[in-house]
Amino acid sequence: MILLLDIGNTHTHLGLADERGVRKQANIKSALWRSGDAAGPVLRFIGKARVEGVALCSVVPAVTGKAVAFARKELGLAALELSPRTLTGVGINYPQPDRIGPDRLANAVALRHHFGAPSVAVAFGTALAFDVVDRHGDYVGGIIAPGLAAMTDYLHDKTALLPRITIQETSSVIGKSTREAMLIGAVHGYRGLVRELITELKRELNCRHLPVVATGGYAELIAAKLPEITAVEPKLTLEGLRLVWLAQQATRR
Repeated sequence: MILLLDIGNTHTHLGLADERGVRKQANIKSALWRSGDAAGPVLRFIGKARVEGVALCSVVPAVTGKAVAFARKELGLAALELSPRTLTGVGINYPQPDRIGPDRLANAVALRHHFGAPSVAVAFGTALAFDVVDRHGDYVGGIIAPGLAAMTDYLHDKTALLPRITIQETSSVIGKSTREAMLIGAVHGYRGLVRELITELKRELNCRHLPVVATGGYAELIAAKLPEITAVEPKLTLEGLRLVWLAQQATRR
């Protein structure tokens, strides 16, 4: 099995995969790497599985080395760290490749492999990130906006009377309470943001039928009433890591 680590600002997404796909998935708090407490939860996630390789992508440089050290110490394996230098499966047409988040590269790999080119991934995480693969199969950049929770938390943190809310679907577009009004603004407003950005991407890519794949924590909620989104793939980033690891192994045979 391959251990996959997608280390984000809030959560680390764990995966166990083989040549056919991602077989098991779980999440842990990324803060556990900082405190030195991640090894236990990761080893429990692995269980009795025989791990033959480790692939990771991290947007938290402070903990990347700790994840690499974990793989070496606990599993006796050298982790494959996704970067422009280890990337396979998609080209890069971007002025500063080293500035691209490795999770975005993983998304691009899975996107091109499963949905072709051109295509777009929309990741609903701490930030809202669009990643674009052009018709030549190259990663060409994207869009970054505040994440849904970040937007609503900001309202709570910066005002005296607005509560912290739990994001969920709404049944009306007229709020009968402060909480309902905030939910409507968040969910329906966010769909409007995503829809408009997809429209502009189609125009710039000159592509009427553009595959758009959503992933991340709020993907299912926002995509539910957005026909512009082709598919929801919760394991998109892990799948990209899996594909890169397999491709790297194939070149060594």
